[in-house]
Amino acid sequence: MANQPVMLITGASSGIGAATARAAAKQGYRLVLAARSEEKLSGLARELGGDETVLTVRCDVQDGDDQKAMVQRALATFGRIDAVFANAGRGGEPGGFSKADPEVWKDMILTNIYGVGLTVQHCLPALRESKGHLLLTGSAAGRVTIPGSMYSATKWAVSAIGYGVREELRGSGIRVTLIEPGMVDTPFFDERPEHALKPEDIASAVMYAVSQPAHVDVNEILVRPTPAEK
Repeated sequence: MANQPVMLITGASSGIGAATARAAAKQGYRLVLAARSEEKLSGLARELGGDETVLTVRCDVQDGDDQKAMVQRALATFGRIDAVFANAGRGGEPGGFSKADPEVWKDMILTNIYGVGLTVQHCLPALRESKGHLLLTGSAAGRVTIPGSMYSATKWAVSAIGYGVREELRGSGIRVTLIEPGMVDTPFFDERPEHALKPEDIASAVMYAVSQPAHVDVNEILVRPTPAEK
């Protein structure tokens, strides 16, 4: 069991994070599952094998001390981290730049950008040791212009983080992959169209990236729903 790889996932309690945890467990990964509420992770941890293969950690990604403690607990429990999926994020709300609540903006920016940066910074020493894999949840919204969307702006920033950290790590052996979903049917959105991706679709993209041989670096995976029939 000590030779089983370890994947750390933030925002692991539901949606894409939980689906990826299930997919990774099927592929033999031990898991570090982090979310703001550790209680929400308990059922998932039991489902995926309990304490022997799953560590749950309460972590607010906006808090550097929480992130530092998350990595310390992961290394103390499993001794290594082979893949990090910086997946924690939050959505916006209607109103555009004219009317949206700036407090919602603040929490979203701190989670989607600052939180991702902290995850990268605190996990990199372990990934350098393992020559591991860093994955970031971007978005199709980070590749197009969406009128009045601060959420889209944060995902443009995540794309920039992915490009920038890849260049910083060039030659280190660490691979960096941006996972860029279109609309996904998850609790992340209050209103979801009938025609949407499933969290498992994005989990499959994550597992495709990490399953490639060490000499293959999948830089980006953009996943959109197939257009509905007219």
